[in-house]
Amino acid sequence: MKKLAAFISTIIVVVLIASTYIYINQKPVELKKYSQPNTNVEIKEEALSPVNDEKFSYSLQKNELNITYNKGLNWTKVDIETDLLFQGEYQGNKKELIKDSYIINEDLVAFLYTEYTNDNLQRILLKYSYDKGSTWEESVVVDDFPVIRYRKVDFLTGNFGYVIISGGRTMSQEYSAIYLTRDGGETWEKTSELPSTRLIAFGAFIDEKTGFLSYGTISPEEPDFYVTNDSGSSWNQSNFEIPEIYEEVFVQAEVPIKVKEGLEVLVNQGPNGDYKGNKVKGKFISEDNGFNWIFDGEVNIDETK
Repeated sequence: MKKLAAFISTIIVVVLIASTYIYINQKPVELKKYSQPNTNVEIKEEALSPVNDEKFSYSLQKNELNITYNKGLNWTKVDIETDLLFQGEYQGNKKELIKDSYIINEDLVAFLYTEYTNDNLQRILLKYSYDKGSTWEESVVVDDFPVIRYRKVDFLTGNFGYVIISGGRTMSQEYSAIYLTRDGGETWEKTSELPSTRLIAFGAFIDEKTGFLSYGTISPEEPDFYVTNDSGSSWNQSNFEIPEIYEEVFVQAEVPIKVKEGLEVLVNQGPNGDYKGNKVKGKFISEDNGFNWIFDGEVNIDETK
């Protein structure tokens, strides 16, 4: 029995010695290395893109207003909250600025925007720059105005500009006003009260004295058109000599332009026109600065673009 125990002990000792030798002399096992996630990966910012192909344009990406003078190669940020550019009854699609609410050209960049002063009134302001956005000025066009619908700003010279606005619409009636500047936008003066409470469709000045207002956006039956030749101190309704076959066809006058014969204006068919698929407008000529208009023919809409 003692011999068996001694034998087993000897075997155990030999196994321990062999195991120790193998452990000491074996090659270390290389553990597989796992790469750690890089938490410092740089996320590329979305590049700004102009809203159109014009050389002078803008972007509303990232809820910012930026302007470019070279098709998007360089950008200048405009310090206006983008929501303020769209406030009012009419807000546009918010993908592009509301038509006629801004100017971007070689000499001037300007943006019309609003701030609520209470639930029913807005302050109308203009932010503008004469050095392509390097420095900015801001002016108040009017402190308290009914919630805005129609808006338009334009400058005819470096000093003379105008703002046409309407608001407080109830059904097919609203309040409207025109403000003029003669010092490049620094101060604004209201003209006399406007001649109608119908909804404004078009409006413009073509020089410092001569301006036009076209009313009627809901089922107009004939042009409702007014002219001033004294910078808005007084307004007179224009007369249109419309051939009988075009009565209740050409019903909404647009903005006149100066031509060799005097003035020319296109009169469209309104939103519900169906004459020739609403693809033509009437052209009228005035030789007395907008008081009387004579029919000059049909014009295809494609030719007017």
